Amino acid sequence: MEQKDNKPAPLTRRAFIGRTAALSAFMIVPRYVLGGRGFTAPSDRLALGFIGNGRQGHGLLHSFLQTGQVQVLANCDVYTAKREHFKNQVDAFYAKQSGQNGYKGCTAYNDFRELLGRKDIDAVVVASPDFWHSVHVVYAAEAGKDIYGEKPLSLTVREGRAMVNAVRKHKRIFQTGSMQRSWPEFRQTVELVRNGYIGDIRTVKVSVGGPPVPYDLQGEPLPAGLDWNFWLGPDEHYPYNNRIAPALDANFWAEWRKYREFGGGDMTDWGAHMFDIVQWALDKDSSGPVDIIPPDGKDHPFLTYRYDNGITVTHEDFGKAHAVRFIGSKGQIDIRRHKLETTPDSLKDKVIGPDEKRVYKSENHYTNWLDAIRKRSLPVCDIETGHRSATVCNLGNIAYAVKRPLKWDPVKETFKNDPDADKLLGRKMRKEWDRGQR
Repeated sequence: MEQKDNKPAPLTRRAFIGRTAALSAFMIVPRYVLGGRGFTAPSDRLALGFIGNGRQGHGLLHSFLQTGQVQVLANCDVYTAKREHFKNQVDAFYAKQSGQNGYKGCTAYNDFRELLGRKDIDAVVVASPDFWHSVHVVYAAEAGKDIYGEKPLSLTVREGRAMVNAVRKHKRIFQTGSMQRSWPEFRQTVELVRNGYIGDIRTVKVSVGGPPVPYDLQGEPLPAGLDWNFWLGPDEHYPYNNRIAPALDANFWAEWRKYREFGGGDMTDWGAHMFDIVQWALDKDSSGPVDIIPPDGKDHPFLTYRYDNGITVTHEDFGKAHAVRFIGSKGQIDIRRHKLETTPDSLKDKVIGPDEKRVYKSENHYTNWLDAIRKRSLPVCDIETGHRSATVCNLGNIAYAVKRPLKWDPVKETFKNDPDADKLLGRKMRKEWDRGQR
């Protein structure tokens, strides 16, 4: 059945590969696919550009350089000190690797559109703040670049759908930065749940922090080299404070995540990781919950999601930070990074057989994306998956804000009979950038 509201049906891997092959003659593809003059062998490096050169961008730079499969040609940031430091790190890495003193192969930009305009760049890594994600991704897709985009995928549900639509329209390969999907303890958890090793799932608990708060920091003098108007980008004007855009040598993570004008609080920051594992385990990567009930002090002491199969998921601190607890009729699983605990204990080492239910196996989140680019296939955390997991987090923040139960249609991606809640599915953006949610 054709879906409404211009929302394409979720794409299966088989359909994606078939469609990609059929349309390959019309696609914008990386240089190494084209053959002929200037052809580079598939074993050669993919040319990357980085959008956003803060702490997370530097971490991703290290991860991709370690693969030995990329050449970083460009980077951009609106903070001069950060983009120059990033560029210098790239050049120093290749100088050491090649033995060429004074290597200058990476170009730094203030405006990401200049980076995207370069025909010699195959793909981009988007590590900007959440409120910029949709703009950067939509522009990158339109420029014909494959994309690695940080989680949470989007600040709002409508921005997430706009990103999916742009990536699909321009036939791009997108990996969401939900790298836990490439970690063995999370894959083991998902396969234990899907194969019924703890019986029927009764409830799931997700232990992450809370929703965002309104921006209330006092204005401070702008530091040299920061283009504040461009940093705000799609947002309305807010006063600068170093806590949300710290200097290069600051010893803390930027706190824009805490404020609803820029991020979704820990609910989307860590929630995008942990609710993502819930979605994966429940086989809901193309869907989501149908009821979202905020805490009411009575029947629902915690924010509660209900799926169409009757399973409930609560946003609840159960004594372990940044963790998920699956409670089944025959056992329990607690999962967090590098720590899998099961009841019975033997389950954590259970070998899942070849004839049992298996999920996509990725050993390295970064090479998985690079391989997918070469093969024109779906990576382990495609954009639809990233969008659906971010949506769960965003729906929770909306329920916290309106303080009333909400009914969600995961096909139409609207609330049922609640136009006021529907208004919170998007946000006001400056006109220059508003196609980031269309």
